[in-house]
Order: sequence, then C-alpha cells, then structure tokens
Amino acid sequence: MKGGGFRGDLGFPRGLQFVAIGIVAGLFSALFGVGGGIVAVPLLVFVAGLDLRSATATSLAAIGVIALAGTVSYAAHGRVDIGAAALVGLPGMAGALVGTALQQRISVRVLSLGFAALLAGVGIKLLV
Repeated sequence: MKGGGFRGDLGFPRGLQFVAIGIVAGLFSALFGVGGGIVAVPLLVFVAGLDLRSATATSLAAIGVIALAGTVSYAAHGRVDIGAAALVGLPGMAGALVGTALQQRISVRVLSLGFAALLAGVGIKLLV
C-alpha cells in the first residue's frame, strides 16, 4: 500500500485505522444512504495514507460488504424494493466497469479535483 498526501498518523495501529474508517463509512452509509465511498475515500487518503487510486479500489471492495450488511438489515424490516434495486444495481455494475477504465486513464490531479467538486456540489445541495 502506497502512501500519499497528508498522512494522519494518529498513533493508532494501521489495522485500527481501517476498522475505524469502516465503522464511520458504514454508519454514514446506513444513516443517510450515501455511498460509503464519499466518506471512506477521503479517510483512506488522509488518515490511512493510501494513494487516491488505492483508496478508491479499497473503498469499492469495502462498499460491497457494507451494502450487503445494510441490505440484509433493511430487508429484515421489509424496506428493500428488489425490482428497483435490480434496475439501479445492474446498470450500476456496467457504470462501475466504465468508471474503473476511465479512472485508470485520468491523472490523479484531475481525479482529486473532480472528487472535490462532487463533494462540494453534494454539500451545497444539502445546505440549500
């Protein structure tokens, strides 16, 4: 795992940093329905010291686990619309493949600026 940018070495073992990031990402994901990556990617970069591409890939892998746990929990309460989930999820898989291919061809600087713009836009929309 390669470091990048600010390394928030808080004196905690690296494994505990990942556990804490997972808890925060899962909490935000379940509470607000946001993709855990909106929370996890910045934390993986700034707290765990991963580079942006590794943080993105790690976040995507973790989101699968987080999504499964959230889905099972919400399904237990009868809140999952399977048809809608399939209509969103299956095309989302195609989008993930295209996005991954694009991400490998775009500079880290452009990716960082694009992600920052996304977060700013979401923040502004939530405030307005």
